[in-house]
Amino acid sequence: MTSTTLPDARWLHAIAAAAFLAASLPQAALNAQGLESPETVDRIVGSQISEEQAKTTAEIGKVSSAIDRTRDNIGTVRKTSKLDKVDIVFLTDAARSEGGPPPVIENKVRQHQDDVAELRKEIEANALLFNAIDSRRVAAQDVLAVAFDDPGKIIIYAAAKPSD
Repeated sequence: MTSTTLPDARWLHAIAAAAFLAASLPQAALNAQGLESPETVDRIVGSQISEEQAKTTAEIGKVSSAIDRTRDNIGTVRKTSKLDKVDIVFLTDAARSEGGPPPVIENKVRQHQDDVAELRKEIEANALLFNAIDSRRVAAQDVLAVAFDDPGKIIIYAAAKPSD
């Protein structure tokens, strides 16, 4: 094969792939499900999702420790594809509408800002975790930290209030 035929073959592969994707999209749209029903969320996430509300002052030690472990937890989030339980802890007094996290937590987030930003991107890229927080109307930018306490369980600390 000469070097002039290689680009032609690559174009053919690219065109074939694009045609396949274009043909698949209408069917994918028909199969798409909304996240309105708890049953749908449970099927997609495949994990029990629980939530609790807490004051940041009551959880400050756990949240600080989880923020300190963010670098280590990024890889775990990236590899997570199945969990038994997702626990979302709403730190209601740390929500943006309440002025944001208290200074101690805000400083801790600032110290680890690159890691926290990467953690949020990994959560958005992880279908299980993204759908879990999205089903509770938590934005990734409100996630302060995660903790893996027991095998198969994640705790997500969010500076947010639950939706009504």
